[in-house]
Amino acid sequence: MKDNLKNEYNAAFDLIDRNLKNYAEKIAFVDDNTSITYKELFINIQKVSHILLDLGLKKGDKVILCAYDSIYYPICFLGAVWSGIIPICINTMLPKKDIKYMIEDSESNAVITSPDLLNTFEIIKEEINEKFLIICDSHTNEKYLSIQNLLKTNKNKVIKPAITYENDVCFWLYSSGSTGSPKGTLHIHKNIISTANTYAREVLNISSSDICFSAAKLFFAYGLGNALTFPMSVGATSILISSRPTPDLVASVISNNNVTLFFGVPTLYAAILNSRANSVNFESLRLSISAGEALPAHLCDKWKSLTNTNVLDGIGSTEMLHIFISNRIDELTPGASGRPVSGYEARLISDTGDTILENNEIGELEIKGPSSAISYWNKPEKSKITFRGKWTKTGDKYIKDENGIYTYCGRADDMMKVSGQYVSPFEVEAALQSHDSVLEAAVVSNRDKDDLIKPKAYIVLNNGYKADKDLELELTNYVKSKLTPFKYPRWYEFIKELPKTATGKIQRFKLRKDD
Repeated sequence: MKDNLKNEYNAAFDLIDRNLKNYAEKIAFVDDNTSITYKELFINIQKVSHILLDLGLKKGDKVILCAYDSIYYPICFLGAVWSGIIPICINTMLPKKDIKYMIEDSESNAVITSPDLLNTFEIIKEEINEKFLIICDSHTNEKYLSIQNLLKTNKNKVIKPAITYENDVCFWLYSSGSTGSPKGTLHIHKNIISTANTYAREVLNISSSDICFSAAKLFFAYGLGNALTFPMSVGATSILISSRPTPDLVASVISNNNVTLFFGVPTLYAAILNSRANSVNFESLRLSISAGEALPAHLCDKWKSLTNTNVLDGIGSTEMLHIFISNRIDELTPGASGRPVSGYEARLISDTGDTILENNEIGELEIKGPSSAISYWNKPEKSKITFRGKWTKTGDKYIKDENGIYTYCGRADDMMKVSGQYVSPFEVEAALQSHDSVLEAAVVSNRDKDDLIKPKAYIVLNNGYKADKDLELELTNYVKSKLTPFKYPRWYEFIKELPKTATGKIQRFKLRKDD
């Protein structure tokens, strides 16, 4: 019993309590319309906890949280965790069938959503007819409860946090999944602060003076850390926007709010750099971060030229909650992911799965660390494949050099053997994207007339460039000058946009003709 008491821990209580003494009157979150201090956040978290319990929800119940980024997202997320209710964060951009799947798969007891998503959930509610439907923002539809309206009318409620333990399930995230059905990924209470104590503190040197802005939304593992856990862990301020982060909007948000830490994804960095971005808009930045897909070296260099700040590339996952291998402020290797974050261990496994590889050998990355999910919901076989004791299988192919620096080679399913040698699609894509004409590229395997595997490139061109045979020849010669010659694409297809997951990862399987 004594050991259990030592492990008593509620993540919501920790994140708010650590700020009440020194930062109570400081702004915690700013959204499109308003802001909230840490003291106000504390009061409203307790109110939401009371609201949910009054509805008949109880400790251990699950609630779907599918809402746009605003101050009501952290209020609802932390209000649920405070009362021992498990929030399940899902993507607002998903089609109805996927949302319905997640509601039914998770066996959730209620849904909290935004007014603009109400039509979708009303249709789903008619089909399943058994869930509370709650609106987090103000609305005029009297059929449904509004968290915002209830917060205005309810008196301050003092409610103690639920007694929970470090290893109790705290919240879920659904994996974006490049193939197959999304998987409910179960995270425990201690995971959420573990990412702040390791990556945020030791890699980013985050402090209370920072102003954070994450282009990745709160429903992503990456965004949840960037915009909620990290700033709250030190009393910093987080800027939230509800709309899609276009290059112009990102520049405006950074400039208008004096943002110091910006979190983006490679696609967005490329879009900003290919827009009419003005360096003046980025003068407040001290550091930028990239994840979701490996960041090509040329984008890293161009960002430094534009903003006079470094961008730290890293790799994370839904299963590990945030970045576990990263570049450092004082150790930047453009084109590589860097080395393991303090507290995490990495290893590369052979194709047979029974050999740990040495330096300069391509293998599948496995990671061990304090923020690993405990399992997938109701998928024991997939859980067994991914969660291997203390190690978590990532599905990514990597290579480690003699200095311990890890470089991404591609997803395990995306690697190809050409002339008997492994070819990393990312390596060829990075070479292509460093050409002035190429905005984005995806490289997949294709079979020639002799049924042999060769690379094929799908290209999104920058404005002002025309797709023709001359450009194809120029790209071929360019790649040959950058890489070992046999790696060049044998075919080119020019398209308007690449298929991607909601997290910005290229879905190469959709481009392979034999899938």
